[in-house]
Amino acid sequence: MSVNNVSNTSTAAYTSSVYQNNYRYNTDTVKTDDKDKDKNQGVVYEKGTAASKNVYAKEDVVARMKKDAEDRTNQLRSLVQQMMGNQGGKIGQADDMWRFLAKGDFTVSPEVKAQAQKDIADDGYWGVNQTSDRIIEFAKALVGDDPEKAEQMRAAFEKGFKAATKSWGKELPSISQRTYDAVMDKFDDWAGVETKA
Repeated sequence: MSVNNVSNTSTAAYTSSVYQNNYRYNTDTVKTDDKDKDKNQGVVYEKGTAASKNVYAKEDVVARMKKDAEDRTNQLRSLVQQMMGNQGGKIGQADDMWRFLAKGDFTVSPEVKAQAQKDIADDGYWGVNQTSDRIIEFAKALVGDDPEKAEQMRAAFEKGFKAATKSWGKELPSISQRTYDAVMDKFDDWAGVETKA
């Protein structure tokens, strides 16, 4: 069974400016006598108004990301339920699933293990890079890519990370800690915070 049945489509739907020039050009000639006609013919510049409108499809991004997260979570839940079913366990709540995984008291088939290793590799869907990118993309979509709201989103992320740690029942695995660090660095970049090298 593959945890990666849903493709990761990452379309950029962030703010893009559309700039419209409303300049008008007048090429009418000025009426004068025939000998001065060539001197007075030309282009007259009349400045119009420039309109800038922001095109932003954050609802689409949020909906797409929620759907993707829901699909991936359901796939993971199904995988864990099958593992537990094979071992006589049953999941009653989401927290039970995380605690079951945290205990490590289960066996997996070689195929599931290979798929899981692929999924959590650096370039895998659940790897540090893609996961931290999705978290930041989601945060930006929620606030319209406004860097002034990055700290608000950082606080929400930290709260969520603490809740995940509580659900897990102990310290999260190292991949989660590395993802946390990557997300914090990306929040710094988004907010324009200088970090120590």
